[in-house]
Amino acid sequence: VRLQVQNVEKPLYRGTLHCFQSIIKQESAFGLYKGIGSPMMGLTFINALVFGVQGNTLRALGKDTPLNQFLAGSAAGAIQCVICCPMELAKTRMQLQGTGEYKLKTKNYKNSLDCLVKIYKKEGLRGINRGMVSTFIRETPSFGFYFLTYDCMTRYLGCEADDSYIIPKLLFSGGMSGIVSWLSTYPMDVIKSRLQADGVGGVTQYKGILDCVRKSYHEEGWRVFTRGLTSTLLRAFPVNAATFATVTVFLMYMRPEDNIP
Repeated sequence: VRLQVQNVEKPLYRGTLHCFQSIIKQESAFGLYKGIGSPMMGLTFINALVFGVQGNTLRALGKDTPLNQFLAGSAAGAIQCVICCPMELAKTRMQLQGTGEYKLKTKNYKNSLDCLVKIYKKEGLRGINRGMVSTFIRETPSFGFYFLTYDCMTRYLGCEADDSYIIPKLLFSGGMSGIVSWLSTYPMDVIKSRLQADGVGGVTQYKGILDCVRKSYHEEGWRVFTRGLTSTLLRAFPVNAATFATVTVFLMYMRPEDNIP
């Protein structure tokens, strides 16, 4: 988030490693966990919704084909935006608080919940859902590729219940799914972050998605749409490896033994 929205004329960070080092040096290790309250509150519901909707949509479509995997994943991605957008808004605002042009003597927000409450009081539901369209555009195809990649990878690697290497295979498949899903829509994530950060310092720069794309490209060129990609991919592999492996193993053990494969 910090790499995505930093001022190009006065950049605070030279890259992922420098950003990491600067946060620890200036804000201690706790600075790395700014805004953690929002994901802690929202991710449980998001993952429950995503895997539940994906599974039920796939069953409703009938056949387990690559296209249906993509469609089921896309449906799940679209529906979870209702929770994802406010969650990421609070996370973005909390992570930017006290840095660069957002540096203030007093903190605007005590925590993620306080952040959402104050935004709601000031801007109403529209403020809480800032960046909803860009989130929808990012999440819908992203989750389609997410589940499609996982399905293709597990089939290719031959993940069966009696395979002694099933856990490493599931971890690898989940990690690669996360990377593919982020690569598929990453430029839109940059736009979403910029829209959600817009107005924090009291000045609104962008009128909407197209205006944000036009201004960002005009000021910084095409590289702006890859800002923060390295740190995102470094995070994506372990997070999604753990998520997919946990869900798959859990479902495997919860099903009747004659239905495990």
